[in-house]
This record gives sequence, structure tokens and C-alpha cells, in this order.
Amino acid sequence: MLQKVSGFIQFHQLCQPESRILAAVSGGIDSIVLCEVLHQLKYTFAIAHCNFGLRAEDAEADQLFVKKLAKKYDVPFFTENFNTRAFAQQEKLSTQMAARTLRYQWFETIRQEKAYDYIAIAHHSNDTTETILLHLTKGTGIAGLHGIPAKNGYIIRPLLQVTKDDIYEFVTTNKLIWREDSSNETTKYQRNKIRHDVIPVLKEINPSLEETMQHTAERVSHAEAIVALYIDQLRQQCTKEAEEAIYIALPPLQQATGLPVVLHELLRPYNFSYSVVLELVAALEGISGKQFDSPTHTLVKDRDQLVITPKNISSFGSIMIAEGETTVEAGNMSFSFRYADAASYKLNTKPHVAALDADQLKFPLKLRAWQEGDWFVPLGMNGKKKISDLLIDKKVPANLKPQTLVLVSEQSIAWVVGLRPDNRFKVTDKTQKVVEITMQRKP
Repeated sequence: MLQKVSGFIQFHQLCQPESRILAAVSGGIDSIVLCEVLHQLKYTFAIAHCNFGLRAEDAEADQLFVKKLAKKYDVPFFTENFNTRAFAQQEKLSTQMAARTLRYQWFETIRQEKAYDYIAIAHHSNDTTETILLHLTKGTGIAGLHGIPAKNGYIIRPLLQVTKDDIYEFVTTNKLIWREDSSNETTKYQRNKIRHDVIPVLKEINPSLEETMQHTAERVSHAEAIVALYIDQLRQQCTKEAEEAIYIALPPLQQATGLPVVLHELLRPYNFSYSVVLELVAALEGISGKQFDSPTHTLVKDRDQLVITPKNISSFGSIMIAEGETTVEAGNMSFSFRYADAASYKLNTKPHVAALDADQLKFPLKLRAWQEGDWFVPLGMNGKKKISDLLIDKKVPANLKPQTLVLVSEQSIAWVVGLRPDNRFKVTDKTQKVVEITMQRKP
């Protein structure tokens, strides 16, 4: 089996011999085989394990088992505990989809922070068969028929050509121990029902079902590549990625053949379902401001464009800023504070910079999201203005409005971040000390 996996890795160029790999390990038989294969092929790897809090003591036993496994291989071990049910309820997701979202986002965070090249997942040939059948049953586009890709960005699947029988033979030969997840046997989950009730019947018709499905997936994958070329050309014409959002211009799409399918492919990276896309197509000729949601993103139809923003799994809340502080992190933004004498200070009028009179500020300052009813005195004016009205005047799309932050001094807003300072805190000829605050969005 090692030769089979090694050949698969080379053929699909999944990684290089010197690559640093983060292996996703549940403790089940598939991920245990993944670890042993990586070990025997002499790859540099670490182990990442998620405890989703769904199986009480069993989950804790899995966590301990995988920790000991990392010690056996003498590799780094990363683990995280999630309140999956609460997240699923908050985001209106199934428990399985919530776990998947949390898992992959956390894996990518670890990959970036610890400088790993790839994340290895233990999917195998039988998983491809189950995935295609599940997608066919629930409805799918072309992408749902190519099964599970061997490589998707930083995600690699070295065992994808290996069957479950190969895995059982490998663990027997290498005398490996694994943890059995009792939830794999229950048919209350859709995938398990496909695995236990449907596939055995289909294998009576075609004993080589896994191989047949793998070949079908490969042919579909080539057809998908042809479609993807057209979609990529269209994406270059109409899509613009900015720090705060993704913008899709509607005019280039108006002449597209099969608009629902085209739009669904354009929106696939943001996880919008085909049914949501159909609702969106029906709303394109309507008024601006209608909102659509996927598990990970929010989309708003705004005049002649679509505005897409990622959902934040957690909010940073409010942050207190002490006098003299120079750097503050807030969600996907960072703020730097510079103090200068007014006599030598050159005013910066860029929207992401606020120059304020230090003597007018009362520390500690508070950085928070704006709230309904908030008001300030816009720079250059004497009268009050509601921030909600400012956002309308600035034509800020609905899904970007919640991301607007305000800097508060006692009870007064000193700066609507990135939009406008408050006139009461402006630098004047009487100002002696200036606080210059610069906001930057993280990539």
C-alpha cells in the first residue's frame, strides 16, 4: 500500500518530500493509517485533533489517545475543544456542517501560524463513492459529481486511491490500534445510511463499485475543468476582491448563458447553495439591499453589484485602550497609535487615519461596533448626525454596516473608523498634542 500511496502523491503532485504536513487525526482507523503512512514514507508531520464536545467521555478518550499517538511518533500535537452544538444553533447549521466548518477553519489557522505546507485528510476511495451518491441524492452540480479532490488548495488527501479493504489489511500487517467511533455505526446520519444500507445493494449489481465511481469522478473532473476555464475568464471580468469584501459586477453577467449555473459556480467558493442562487437570480431586477446567506458568507444585492462578506465566527466585543498604548488588535483590523507635538505634525487626511486632539480625549478609550442610535458630529459640521444616516450617505452595503467600528471617549464618539472623525476632537490651532490613529485590515 505504501507504494500505491507514494505513487498517488507523486502523480497528483500533492506535496514534496521536504513538505511540512499537518495531519488531521480523529483517532479512527483511517487517520491512524494516514499517520503511519506519513511516518513510513518519512514525511515531516504534526497531528491536529478536534474535540467537538459531542460524545462526552468518548471524545475526551479520543483526545488523550491521539495525544499519546503524537508522543509515539515524536511529532507536534495540536488540539482544540469546540462547543459545536452552540455554534450550529447560532449559525443555523446541522451539527455535521458546524463541525466541518469549525474543523477546517481551525486547521487552516494552525497551518498558517505554525508554517505547515499542507493539511492532510484521511479520505479514501470509499469516501468518494459515498460522497457522489450523497450528492446525487440531495441534488448537485458538476462539482458534486467529481467526488473528493485529491488536492484542494492546501488540503491534500494521500489515501484517496486506497480502499477500505486496503486500510484493514494495512492495520493488520502493521499491528495498529485505533479508536472506534460508535456514531459510525448508526444510520441516523445520512452518510452512514448510504454506507450501510445503499452501497451493499449497489455492490450486488457492480462488485467493483468503488473503482467504477473513481473512474466516473475522474471523467467528470476533466469536464469540470473545461467549465472552470470559462468561469475563471468571467470571474476576471466581473470580480474584485477588496480588504473588506468581494464585489461582483452584474453587467458582465447579464449576457451569460445559463445564468443560475454560472452564478452558482462563481459563488461556489463562498458556499451558496443552488436554491439560494435561484432566489438571488429572481431578485436581480428588484430593489437593492436584499440579503442572502451561506454557512460562511453573507451576500447583498447592491445596485449593479453583489457584495460578499465573510461571517465572523466570534466577535471581539469591545476593547479598552489605555493612554500611551501603541498597537491594538480588533478582529480583522489592527490599529496603531502615534503621539506627536502639534507644532511639528503634518495632518494626514486619508480615511483610514484619524488625527485627534489628545487633550480632548478622555482615556481609556473604547473601540466597539457601532449601535443603533449612535450619533456624532461629523468633521466640519456643528450639528449631530446618526451613524445609521452616515452609512446610508456613504452607500455602505448592508453586510458591511455591522463591521463599522467607533472609537469612544467617555460617552462621545471621536471617530467612525475609516469614515469620518468627530468635529469635537479635531486638530485646531490651539491643539498642543496630536494622537494619530491608523487602521489597517489584515489580509
